[in-house]
Amino acid sequence: MAKASFSLRVLIGVALTCLGIQVFAVEVADDRGQTVTLDTPAHRVVALAPHLTEILFHIGSGDRLVGVMDHSDFPTAAQHLPRVGNHSRLDIEAILALKPDLIVGWESGNPPGDIALLETLGLPVFVSESRTLADIASLMSRLGMLVGKPEFAGQQADDFTQGSEELAVSYASRSRLRVFYQVWDEPLYTLNRDHIISGLIADCGGVNIFADTAALSPAVSLESVIARDPEVIVGGSSDNTIPGWVERWQNWPSVTAVRLGQVHVINADHIGRMGPRLLEGMRALCHAIDQARSAV
Repeated sequence: MAKASFSLRVLIGVALTCLGIQVFAVEVADDRGQTVTLDTPAHRVVALAPHLTEILFHIGSGDRLVGVMDHSDFPTAAQHLPRVGNHSRLDIEAILALKPDLIVGWESGNPPGDIALLETLGLPVFVSESRTLADIASLMSRLGMLVGKPEFAGQQADDFTQGSEELAVSYASRSRLRVFYQVWDEPLYTLNRDHIISGLIADCGGVNIFADTAALSPAVSLESVIARDPEVIVGGSSDNTIPGWVERWQNWPSVTAVRLGQVHVINADHIGRMGPRLLEGMRALCHAIDQARSAV
């Protein structure tokens, strides 16, 4: 009931604003628990991560974007927007010149000092940090409220949730296989249980062999991978070529995944960005694990 009441209040505020009547429009809590308040829906938005750019386009607000980060390449329209920084540095002057009425940041992907400076300068900053599929759906809905499109954004969020739940249900009863997810090869990096990809592995009927490590993205030794003997090895690639690490695994035929030919490559932009295309990445991951079931 509270959610419905809040959404109604947002819709009334947006409607009255369009009629020229100044009213309270919306306030939304970000992933730090801080409230972002806008007098009117945002029309000049800066997105400080490629996946945030994708989400804003996905909820029908690409026309509100005035600035994005390096590597914001999807959809195609995003490639033509002004750049305001990269993972290590925000161009504060460029952001200010764009006169944004909303900045959408990424807690673990943006320099905290730069975010603090933007807030000190009086700019409204919504900071996100999605760790689960439910978090991504929630982010879609909350950003939709901030840009005055709560209904469409809510529908996109519901569709995303339904798609992921349907995939999880379809693989829930299948045999569970040991999976090594390779983030990088020299040195070897993987992910622990707290990363969203580990959750996707579980939803696809797999077991992350390094779920128990302390770091979110730990470096691991080749010997430790061999000792845990994955039945599936999966990694990402940002183009259509087969990365060199696939061939290098052939030097270790004692690993079950290598012996059975179950070393798989999926689109890194799908599986690695916490946005709407993660559903495609999940589908590819589930397919890779399912292929291995027929070989084990």
